[in-house]
Amino acid sequence: MTRTVLVTGGAGFIGSNLIRMLSRERPDWRIVNLDALTYAGNLENLTSVEAREGYTLVHGDVSRPADVRRAFAAADSGGVQAVVHLAAESHVDRSIQSGLPFVQANVVGTQVLLDESRAHGVERFVHVSTDEVYGSLGAEGLFTEETPLAPNSPYSATKAASDMLVRAAHATHGFDACITRCSNNYGPYQFPEKLIPLMIANAREDKPLPVYGDGLQIRDWLFVEDHCEAILAVLERGRAGEVYNIGGHNEFPNIEIVRAILGALGKPESLIEYVRDRPGHDRRYAIDAAKIERELGWRPRRTFAAALPQTIAWYQSQDVWLQRVRSGAYREYYEAQYGA
Repeated sequence: MTRTVLVTGGAGFIGSNLIRMLSRERPDWRIVNLDALTYAGNLENLTSVEAREGYTLVHGDVSRPADVRRAFAAADSGGVQAVVHLAAESHVDRSIQSGLPFVQANVVGTQVLLDESRAHGVERFVHVSTDEVYGSLGAEGLFTEETPLAPNSPYSATKAASDMLVRAAHATHGFDACITRCSNNYGPYQFPEKLIPLMIANAREDKPLPVYGDGLQIRDWLFVEDHCEAILAVLERGRAGEVYNIGGHNEFPNIEIVRAILGALGKPESLIEYVRDRPGHDRRYAIDAAKIERELGWRPRRTFAAALPQTIAWYQSQDVWLQRVRSGAYREYYEAQYGA
């Protein structure tokens, strides 16, 4: 079935992976990408699809109603049938420095997008959230969809607020919306302020690898292509009003991830540099993904043992991409089209 999907934040890490996957797996679909092209939005992530028939990029901010309307207007006369909402400020450290941009993008932006989606007759709205809204786990147990929300950073607090706005749109207006909450993503095209690409880049240059606190914070790691397949499953088969947790079944302390990267690159552990822990740093996240596995038949297809080396190899083969991102030169592509 031909349909038009509006993806917000499609020039970012998960968004660009999703758009490339949709282009492969649903070649008859039309895709509108609405992206503000902030520092984490990289048009070079999408060079393989930018000339694809049925793909349209709209430069705009989800928190501005006029920009969202332009994105809907970019669809053909058939309109937009589905929205996948990925646009968000997502870096915890940046939210600790200043929470206001996170409120604007994540809370205001979600409400604007919901209002415009309802006005334009969207049939399915998938809101991509995070397991960080649940707060921190102890040594045992898993996050389920019924776990109370207890966010501990400005970032996760704004994502929890956006989740509640989506829930309210369904409960109040009968709007067909689903919420997904994923564990930590990794894979190609991730901005190198995040743990895995940062450690790969620093290790390759023999620079210190900064590790917060004792490095024993545990995360459940999800390969980005597995996540994109889960989003597609929810988009096509999820039940309206439901929350779906998406996890990778890969729990590891951060320090083990760092050591695995050093080992794969043949670098010494003396490069590890323990630094002061982040305020409010959650100790452990772990996802129970039984619901999406049971209802939609999705399971992660990649093991961490296979996908981490694949990810390291990708960054090793993408020196130009990585250096352009780290130097800021990737912004030239944006500036050439939209001005400085």
